[in-house]
Amino acid sequence: MVSKQKILIVDDDENIAELISLYLTKECFETMIVHDGEAALAAYASFEPNLILLDLMLPGIDGYQVCREVRAKASTPIIMLSAKGEVFDKVLGLELGADDYVEKPFDAKELVARVKAVLRRYKPIIDSPATYNDTEKKVEYPDLIINQTNYSVLYMGKSVEMPPKELELLYFLASAPGRVFTREQLLDQIWGYEYMGDTRTVDVHIKRLREKIDDTGKPWHISTIWGVGYKFALRRE
Repeated sequence: MVSKQKILIVDDDENIAELISLYLTKECFETMIVHDGEAALAAYASFEPNLILLDLMLPGIDGYQVCREVRAKASTPIIMLSAKGEVFDKVLGLELGADDYVEKPFDAKELVARVKAVLRRYKPIIDSPATYNDTEKKVEYPDLIINQTNYSVLYMGKSVEMPPKELELLYFLASAPGRVFTREQLLDQIWGYEYMGDTRTVDVHIKRLREKIDDTGKPWHISTIWGVGYKFALRRE
């Protein structure tokens, strides 16, 4: 029997939390609801969710700090929920490691669709047995191996933790070395039609990739094409 995927709902508005839980339960997810940041961190450790729906404005520890602490331990997908629609708030949430950002008020069915979309992108290694290695989506460069089949990245022989979208963006660029992609093309390829964001989302994720993978002295690097977008470049070009 396949176990249900677990969603941790963190929101201090009980009505919103219950509504989200109702819709997710109908889609065969297992849910847990907590109403503050401290309880969220405790529930994360005990419930071990597959994804977190995280309100930003929480009593005590706010959603930003919860995101920081979760990201320091794992790459569990996080979708932030907030009534704040300013670009600054969205960018900050993404910089902290969120996989998506949904403004309130939102349509519950759309939120469920986003949850499913993020979970489709997040495939733990245990879900990708070695018997499927012949169909692996993997690219290799000196000191860098990106495997989108089991969602792993090895940099200089060590595993690097990345949220799903970061890894997908890196894999997409590295799969087409030398090709320039606009920010709009990258948004469409990685986030798809479900994501109603702007091109700064791409810039934030590129910044995080560069922080995790130092390309100094490497025969490859993520190159910015000013006014256009990005490419995965080889030094010999």
